[in-house]
Amino acid sequence: MSERRKIAAILVADVVGYSRLAGADEDRTLARLRTLRSDLIDPIIAVHNGRVVKRTGDGTLIEFRSVVDAVRCAIEVQTGMVERNAGLPPERRIEFRVGIHLGDVVEESDGDLMGDGVNIAARLEGIAKPGTIYLSEDAYRQVKARLDLTVSDLGQTQLKNIAEPIRVYSLQVGDAAPTKPAIPGGTNAPEEPSPSPVPEKPSIAVLAFNNMSGDAEQEYFSDGISEDIITDLSRLSELHVIARNSSFVYKTAAVPVPEMAKALGVRYVLEGSVRKVGNRVRVTAQLIDASTGGHVWANRFDRDLTDIFTVQDELTREIVAALRLTLVVGDRDRLAQGRAVNVDAYEFFLRGREQASAHTRTGNDAARSLAAAAIAIDPGYAAAHALIAFTHVLDYVNAWSADPEHSLRTGLELAQQAVGMAEEQPNGHFALSMACMWSRDLDRARTEAQRGLALSPNSVELLMVMAHVQIFSGDSAEALRTLDVSMRLDPHYPEVLLQFLADAHFSLGEYRKAVAAIEQRLVRNSQSETAYALLASCYGHLGRSAESRQAWEHALQLNPNFSIERRRRVLPFRNPEDFERRVEGLRKAGLTV
Repeated sequence: MSERRKIAAILVADVVGYSRLAGADEDRTLARLRTLRSDLIDPIIAVHNGRVVKRTGDGTLIEFRSVVDAVRCAIEVQTGMVERNAGLPPERRIEFRVGIHLGDVVEESDGDLMGDGVNIAARLEGIAKPGTIYLSEDAYRQVKARLDLTVSDLGQTQLKNIAEPIRVYSLQVGDAAPTKPAIPGGTNAPEEPSPSPVPEKPSIAVLAFNNMSGDAEQEYFSDGISEDIITDLSRLSELHVIARNSSFVYKTAAVPVPEMAKALGVRYVLEGSVRKVGNRVRVTAQLIDASTGGHVWANRFDRDLTDIFTVQDELTREIVAALRLTLVVGDRDRLAQGRAVNVDAYEFFLRGREQASAHTRTGNDAARSLAAAAIAIDPGYAAAHALIAFTHVLDYVNAWSADPEHSLRTGLELAQQAVGMAEEQPNGHFALSMACMWSRDLDRARTEAQRGLALSPNSVELLMVMAHVQIFSGDSAEALRTLDVSMRLDPHYPEVLLQFLADAHFSLGEYRKAVAAIEQRLVRNSQSETAYALLASCYGHLGRSAESRQAWEHALQLNPNFSIERRRRVLPFRNPEDFERRVEGLRKAGLTV
């Protein structure tokens, strides 16, 4: 067998307490791990040019071209896990420990790696604490001047079966990190706003339905049913419906319903299960009044799989009846709208929608392929057309395609087709609003967002795109009000919303409030070059030149190709001076841009 020696950056990771987790619920643990790998871990590894050498149960060995890539990858995964574990009790969390070393390895003909480089990384992982990253001195030396890291020097450490002691550094991220400013010169970010009080109108959170199919791979189906119920209820103007992003935080969490309801700011909680076996499906659901703990309504639906859409319609109508909602004409009409009837196409769409929610390049590509498979079965499936349109727009925004301008044109054309197919479907208007916004047609983008919100008043996605349109249009005060509504519907809002908040405050000249919002974002995602770039401009306007230059250096470290010219060309500000104010802040700090 041929082999060759080389120096490589090696990352070894495993799941803390895997045997305990698997012993409690092996199928669910395996399903969660598969989902984490496909939606979070593997896309991040790909972005940072990593190569998965092998997986052994819950452990992974990865080779990187540089230690910087390895550390950035580990930070993103560990930060992502903090968000994925939010709301879960400690005994249900999946946590990783990571060891990284730069050293000599032997690469065998089949691509496997062996040698001291691998052994040291594995021993570092073995002593790492949950949620942390342990670096050897050789690895730390490569990154200490290039990345802003909070580390603890653990001193010389004798690792098992390693002859000489090795100096070890512990890197902590997320909730495990010691308290310190999120950025140089900053202040500790204020806590995120508490959930709003329960609104006056009926309010509900739909939890992720349990997958009872006996097949962990069917998790996407039970999640998809839950999300569609949220979508249906979100159409009702007389109801306050919590977004999937927040209600799914409590998936598998052993948290009492009253506590969940209080955290989400709702009175009612819907929970249930889905059992899909062959061509049969059973859906059970129960509506709980969190103020009393009593059951308001419960039902079980045993049907052929082809009747799943009828089940969803009946379930939604029964919930409306149980809540004693008085529907206006528009709400009644929206509940009476039809659905796709081909189950195979629907399943492809559910898988695609789940992939798109990862907001990664690989997830975006997978979503497009799965939606195309749905359309191949059902050419008139408007929701699948809208999903493909959205993926093309994301390719443009993130420069993920070889020809971003072509991607945007394609996204616009497909979104127009989706709306033409089903004017009554809000997701088509969402995709078209996004496409029009990035095409600099802000008036039409606003109109499409308004049409979508008229169809689905509780849609956080439409509220977010509306706020973005308002920022680019110069209506930042109105954008702040829109974002406030979005946060009430999605108390566990995604960290990108904080960037929108910062952008709105910046446009209003409220630079200190913009800094506070960016600091909150950087606590949750320390790898955002756009956050650091805006922070640098804020500091420039505030006369904090040294901190501005340091924040700008962080932006360029994260993305050496970060370009003011591209952002000037791409960001669709109606008033060019709104963008130039961002450049002005950098120049005030003495930066040449």
